[in-house]
Amino acid sequence: MKKIKGVKRYAKQYLNAIGLNGAPQGIEQLSAVVGLMEKDKTFKTLMVSPVFTDEENRRIIAFLGRKLKMADETARYLRYLAESRALVALPEIVKSIAALYLEMKKRSKVIVRTPVKINKAYEESLIGSLKRLTGRDVDLEFVMDPALLGGIRLQVGSTMYDGSIKGQLGLLKDKLIKG
Repeated sequence: MKKIKGVKRYAKQYLNAIGLNGAPQGIEQLSAVVGLMEKDKTFKTLMVSPVFTDEENRRIIAFLGRKLKMADETARYLRYLAESRALVALPEIVKSIAALYLEMKKRSKVIVRTPVKINKAYEESLIGSLKRLTGRDVDLEFVMDPALLGGIRLQVGSTMYDGSIKGQLGLLKDKLIKG
């Protein structure tokens, strides 16, 4: 599979076309297409195969747009990606669109890994702490990870904060080995 250059450029083009107000809905619609591509390899082949003509791709995307009740801008964007032979990079493009959208809204996405479900009071405390840490509003995504044993692990962009028991035991092990 060939690597598509300019993923960020494609993401910026889409955000410019739909605007900040349309971005959440557009990201959701494009994510639905990515989900279908990941779930069904035949569908992915249908979307990215160079065997189909531009007209056949237009009809496929028009059908998909009607079935998913897609906004016209999103369907047009998918046709543009198909004509540019960049649909193969749609998962990376959608991630880039989401990241750029959060950047433009001055928000950060934080992935919170815990072994158990946390209560609302702790969640609000965590949001306040993360706002002070990042200087931005935050969107939390919770992931249950029983392997952590206890504590919490946060991912803010590419930075990891590990306050889990497993992580702390790993640090202790490293210190003991080094002496």
